Order: sequence, then structure tokens, then C-alpha cells
Amino acid sequence: MSLKRIYTTVFLVLLALVLGVTALTSWYTVDQSEQAVILTFGKVEEGVSEPGLHFKMPWPIQDVEKLSKETFSLQFGYEEKDGQVVDFTKDTKMITGDENIVLADMVVMWKITDPGKYLYNSDNPQAVLYNATSASLRSIIGNSQIDEALTSGKGQIEIEVFELLTGLMENYDIGISVTAVKLQDVELPNQEVRKAFTNVTDARETMNTKTNEAKRYLNQRVNEAKGEVNAIISKAEGEKAARVEKARGDVALFNSLHAEYVNAPELTRKRLMLETMEEVLPYAEIYIMNDDGNTMKYFPIRPMDRAETTTPKPSTNQEGSGNNE
Repeated sequence: MSLKRIYTTVFLVLLALVLGVTALTSWYTVDQSEQAVILTFGKVEEGVSEPGLHFKMPWPIQDVEKLSKETFSLQFGYEEKDGQVVDFTKDTKMITGDENIVLADMVVMWKITDPGKYLYNSDNPQAVLYNATSASLRSIIGNSQIDEALTSGKGQIEIEVFELLTGLMENYDIGISVTAVKLQDVELPNQEVRKAFTNVTDARETMNTKTNEAKRYLNQRVNEAKGEVNAIISKAEGEKAARVEKARGDVALFNSLHAEYVNAPELTRKRLMLETMEEVLPYAEIYIMNDDGNTMKYFPIRPMDRAETTTPKPSTNQEGSGNNE
């Protein structure tokens, strides 16, 4: 075989190899759950997030790196392996604002939003995120009271940690965005301290319950007292109106009697005297007598129905004179 023929064969083999590599590396596919970044001689050119078939310059001119678009979960302070939870107490031990020690772990939900920065702005972006989570959580716990960290303040702590961690990720610029944070457990470091704090919490809840019951009873008694006051005032106003009307009636009666007295003084005087005696002595019988020295004449004053059933008896109350009445 001649030398020329050998060169030709080698050339054809190399050409076929180049064409094969070019054909195989000039296109790539991106799945629905993936995103890609194009590298030209190792330099980031652009990111691709649309799924489907895409073309590029062949290797080694251009290369492609594919990353997931899913949301990842970072477990801070613990790790799940084969269904078992392994705690990292050294990472979770923190000091509160009132100088108490607590153990706090957290779950951080994050995703890759810039593949180029995620690949080349940091050697280990997940480690950066883990350390930033630790710094954010320690900072917020350090400014919180132990009661807030263990009871009702967990929601506010999560909000503040999320805001601080999001700001740190933006400053680090490593292509990661934090979507959510969730406190898993915040507890005291040993059983005796946990039990003591639980007793304190139970006592506080009991105190709040009793205080609310006392306030409810106070409001009930105040409302009842207000109702009684209104009832007494209404009754007094009714009695006042009744007495005023009675006084007006008495005045009107007096005025009418006075008018009659002015017209007939003597007759009115005797009538009033007889009416008064009838009120004072309701069962007495009254006679009007006239003694002129001969036969005594008298006229009984009594109701007609009683006159029919009873016999008149002389009364010790008499009024008479030598004149006819």
C-alpha cells in the first residue's frame, strides 16, 4: 500500500469522525422540567428554558449544561436517611434575646433561577445557602424572646427569616431564589428544662383563662346592674308621675270644695263634716234629731239597702238644736 493511499484513508477516517461528532453535538433537547445554559469555549452565553429540540455549534466550540427547574428542599439542622432523622445539634443550638438556649431546625424551599450564576458564581451554592440559612435563623432567634420562639411567635420568626435570607441570596448572586421557609421544631435542650417551661406555659394559659372568665363575669354583672338601675329609675319616674297627678287631683278637689264653700259656707261645712264622719266611722249610723220640747224627731242617715235589713239604733253622734234642719 502506498503512502498516499494511507494518508487518504486517515483523512477520510478523521473527516468521518469530525462529521460524526458535529452531527451528534450540534443539537440537544430540553425537557419540561429542565433548563439549559450554552457555553462557548467555556464562557456562559445564554440560558435556555423552553422545552424541545435546540441547535448549537458543535463541540468543542459550544457545550450545554442542563439543570432542573424543580423546587428543592434544604433541611437545616437535620437529615433524613433511610426513614430515620439524624439531628445536627451543633448547628441547631442557638441563644435567644433573653439569653436562653434553644434548638431550632428549619426547611428551606429553593430553586435555580439563573443556571449560569448557579454553575460558575460559587463553588458550592448549596453550602452557601445552608450557611446563609444558619446566619439568618440565628440572627432572628437572637432578637426574639424564648416565649416567642417556643409558642406564638414562630410565624413572625419565619417571616423575618425569609426576608433576611432572601436578601442574602440576592447579595450573593449565585442564581438561587428562596421560595419559602418553615420552622420544624423549636425546643429546649433537655427534658427537665422542657418540662419546667411546659409547666410555666400551662400556668400562663390557666391564668389567661381565669382572667377571661373574670372579665366575662364582670361584664355580665355590670350589664345586670345597669338593667336594675334602669328599672329603678323607670319605677321612680312612674311613681313620680302618679304622685304629681294625685296632687293635681287633690288640688282640683280642694278648689271645687272651696268654690262650693264660698257659695254656701254652712251647708258645705256640715256636708264635709258628715262625709268625714262617714270615712272615719264607716259602720256607724248617724241621726239628725230635732228636740223642741215635745216629741223628738230624728232622721236616720244610712244607705237604703242597710235600712231595709237592720233596725236603726241611736248613735252617740248627734247634731240638733231647737231649729229644724
